[in-house]
Amino acid sequence: MGLFERYLSLWVALCIVAGVLLGNAAPGLFAQVAALEYAHVNLVVAVLIWLMIYPMMIQIDFAAIKDVGKKPKGLALTLVVNWLIKPFTMALLGWLFFKGLFADWVDPQTAGEYIAGMILLGVAPCTAMVFVWSQLTKGDPNYTLVQVSINDIIMIFAFAPITAFLLGISDIQVPWQTLLLSVLLYVVLPLIAGVITRKKLDKADDHSRLNAFVAKLKPWSIIGLLATVVLLFGFQAETILDKPLVIGMIAIPLLIQTYGIFAIAYFAAKQMKLPHNVAAPACMIGTSNFFELAVAVAISLFGLHSGAALATVVGVLVEVPVMLSLVWFANRTRHWFG
Repeated sequence: MGLFERYLSLWVALCIVAGVLLGNAAPGLFAQVAALEYAHVNLVVAVLIWLMIYPMMIQIDFAAIKDVGKKPKGLALTLVVNWLIKPFTMALLGWLFFKGLFADWVDPQTAGEYIAGMILLGVAPCTAMVFVWSQLTKGDPNYTLVQVSINDIIMIFAFAPITAFLLGISDIQVPWQTLLLSVLLYVVLPLIAGVITRKKLDKADDHSRLNAFVAKLKPWSIIGLLATVVLLFGFQAETILDKPLVIGMIAIPLLIQTYGIFAIAYFAAKQMKLPHNVAAPACMIGTSNFFELAVAVAISLFGLHSGAALATVVGVLVEVPVMLSLVWFANRTRHWFG
């Protein structure tokens, strides 16, 4: 685990502070950046998101899918949690808190945007950081790769319909054109680029050139993530200072969702008698989020200054320390799985 991954929460926290300070010091600059968009997609943020996503997609080996039949129960657990449970529990928690418990403190339109951001997090299963969580729990790397690969394929076809359905029942108008464009821009195209790059670099099948190229891209991926956080919190600076409790209000249901989904998946894995090196990564994949995609789609659908974008950014802040605590728990309970 590198310096960046180990202290990710700290770097993100510093970028949040920097974004808020810069957003208040130079609002005109952030307004100019916000104006650089095409078809409701901000061009600057799109470039930064690509910097994060492209290196992740290169590491996906779709040839590994042929091994899926060796341990189908672990994959089944991941798919059920990711696509049949997690999106709907996230929508339910968002509605419960922002249409119910917090309704007196948030206006209906903003509440709807917060719910939308939470839904986008719930519908986007993690693609990249899962490899870190798997490594920290001594998971089976090949099987983790299969799980991530299958999820990426499903996400191409399922992300837009499930998102539209859940946003629709939350009384939010969904611009299908923008949503599909976001999936194409942030999932399909990076995935195709990653497959082509991997094929060209890994002709010898020894991963040496591939790993070297990914290592060169890693600093740019870090820059993309941190710069995105700075921009997003810069755009949201006024809201954050005017309503400091908003971050905490959004974080509460996100925390409940994350720990709750992990508890469901981990209990199911134990009942299914999965080996720990399959169970732990499967639960991590079901628990964590592809926050890069969620942030990108939130910006595309609702705008840079929206409550939806803020909710997805809070998801970035919450996820890393929570996932590290779950890694600790999974390692401490390894003996549960025999």
